[in-house]
Amino acid sequence: MLIQTRTIVVQKGKSDLVLERFSKESPMDAMEGLIDKTIMVNRKKQEDCEEVMIMIRWRSLEDWKNWEKSDAHIQGHRQNRGQPKPEHIISVTVNMYELNAVREGANGAQ
Repeated sequence: MLIQTRTIVVQKGKSDLVLERFSKESPMDAMEGLIDKTIMVNRKKQEDCEEVMIMIRWRSLEDWKNWEKSDAHIQGHRQNRGQPKPEHIISVTVNMYELNAVREGANGAQ
């Protein structure tokens, strides 16, 4: 399994804009190998910003590569090319992880 995380730091009070964008239906939803997309807001209170993390789980590296090479993905980036970053976004960090182990708690698999 491949897990991509995207951590987006935004101006205070603007996390709803990120939640709205990543929660709506997208061409990614129909891609073969997509397991799920989870959107989380960091509950730790920060004075001047908020943090949203999007976790996208793919069945395999190959499935993720197929998304990256897909017409829908390429078109989405092409449409945004040359556009300024929205003012409310302070930073974006993307990471990729290969899942190596999962250990469930006693009540996890019910």
